[in-house]
Amino acid sequence: MSHYELRIHLEHILENARLMTLLQPVLDLVEGRVMGYEALSRGPSNSPLHGPQALFRAAEQHGLLSALDWACVRLALKTHSRLNLPGQLFVNLSPGSLLDPTFEPDALLGALKKAGMASHQVVFEITENASALDYGDLRQAVSQLRAAGIEVAIDDLGEGFSSLRLWSELKPAFVKIDKHFISGIHQDPHKIQFVRSIRQLAEGAHSCVIAEGVENTSELAVLKDLGIRYAQGYLIGRPSPVPIRLPPREVETCLRSGKVSVFPMLHARDGMHVPASRLVMSAPSVSPHTPSQDVLDLMMQHPELHAVAVVDKGTPVGILHRPALLDQFIGLYGRELHGRKPCRELMDPDPLIVDKATHMTELSDLVVKKGKAAFTQGFIITTEGRYLGLGSGFDLMREVTEMQIVAARYANPLSGLPGNVPIQEHMERLLGNSKTFVTAYFDLDQFKPYNDVYGFRRGDDIIQLLARILRESCNAELDFIGHIGGDDFVVLFQSLDWEIRCHGMLARFDRECQALFNPEHVADGGYCSEDRRGVMAFHSLVTLSIGAVLVDPTNFHQYREVARAASEAKRMAKRIDGSSLFVDQRRMPFGRTLASESAIPAADCA
Repeated sequence: MSHYELRIHLEHILENARLMTLLQPVLDLVEGRVMGYEALSRGPSNSPLHGPQALFRAAEQHGLLSALDWACVRLALKTHSRLNLPGQLFVNLSPGSLLDPTFEPDALLGALKKAGMASHQVVFEITENASALDYGDLRQAVSQLRAAGIEVAIDDLGEGFSSLRLWSELKPAFVKIDKHFISGIHQDPHKIQFVRSIRQLAEGAHSCVIAEGVENTSELAVLKDLGIRYAQGYLIGRPSPVPIRLPPREVETCLRSGKVSVFPMLHARDGMHVPASRLVMSAPSVSPHTPSQDVLDLMMQHPELHAVAVVDKGTPVGILHRPALLDQFIGLYGRELHGRKPCRELMDPDPLIVDKATHMTELSDLVVKKGKAAFTQGFIITTEGRYLGLGSGFDLMREVTEMQIVAARYANPLSGLPGNVPIQEHMERLLGNSKTFVTAYFDLDQFKPYNDVYGFRRGDDIIQLLARILRESCNAELDFIGHIGGDDFVVLFQSLDWEIRCHGMLARFDRECQALFNPEHVADGGYCSEDRRGVMAFHSLVTLSIGAVLVDPTNFHQYREVARAASEAKRMAKRIDGSSLFVDQRRMPFGRTLASESAIPAADCA
């Protein structure tokens, strides 16, 4: 259609009320019930304006957006009332329409009365689609709506800065997190952190959070564990002329399962994504024409300077290192020979120059490639190509070392598995939710003699083998795997078949670790090496011990209590010859499975 024909078609749709309303349920994750519906408008099914994007884009282009919004609101009210649906009705509204006289509170109350609905049943979702907004006028319009008993929501939070500004200005009753941050959240630690932060902000702002775009039970389970109260998406219910009133069975099962989600964690090197701007030292610069004597005087005035950048019209072109410059002046007649020379003749014309956004990992690699000089003499940091300051190799080393120490607490660098901090955090989440779970402590037997005979590199191979077996043998969405350190691992099981999994891991370890021994040692069942007293002794092949403890709310309340019990169970397991599982029977009042807590199969909330 031409531009003119599209306008005529749109006007015909509005005049003849040829719109249709679909309704999508919004679920209360705490109560497990549908708390409301979002109204989604469509054009005629056989029209080029059937899709919402084409429909509303055409209305905006032809100055008919407020007229379209008003038609959609009236039809949504009529549809919701006709179906006698429970809960609140969420209706999308552009900021421009909110300020249009058509949407004055009296007109809206009249439309509500005609539909037989009360003002508290309607929530207007403000969709930010304007380049310039008058926030003062918007605040006043929302205030008038609120005075009439009508609340507002902010749609697609996180899509841009303006949505955060709208939240701050309008103080809505609801904020909807854009589906981008919900899709795959069970596999993305960054999305988890974003949603957790939004929930915390919402609590302080007295807003309720609605997560959009939930498409599978894994996403739903994570949202529930993050404390998100409301959600909508295809998993819960698709937009329909006659929407569901009860959530699907798989959704109810997931909400009732009582399982605590295993959150994905940042990789050990993610902390190294800190930018080089953290290393910037504000330092004076000189031009290429500055006399070398003046540069020397500047260094004498600033003894903390390890170098001075040479900058031409804002762009760094070289660097003067303190030791190199001093060497030129300490010789006989050094001042007379070099003092009046422009410093460009003495500078290093090929310094390491990095942008402030360069990650620490990349910067470290660049320093290594540049050689010893870049580490001892430093480098130049820029912003958009212009001089910002200096960086030193010592500061880089200190920063990288500190980040590696912190990263090791969160993820073991050898296995990549969560370290002590996330182990404790996940266990405290389980304890805080009064969940029954099994803590299994994994430890290698005869590991030191293996290192003495085969070397630490081969020892690392066995540790990595065990880490791989744990990963591949556990349910990633129910069982938390942690690497305490060295050859010690822990699994916090929620899988009902945890004992079967443990026996499978023992058998697989015994089978696969054979390849890491010399054939003659396998044939002999061990090898000789010095014991702890320095005496030669025969040591059997490396085996695996597992100590398991059922952790239930009646016997355990704190992380330390569980850690002590698991350590004791592991100690008992190591007393048994060969690879073995020791189950602490004293703390198994419900037998050896978790089935007493829930009859729901482990896969039901996967």
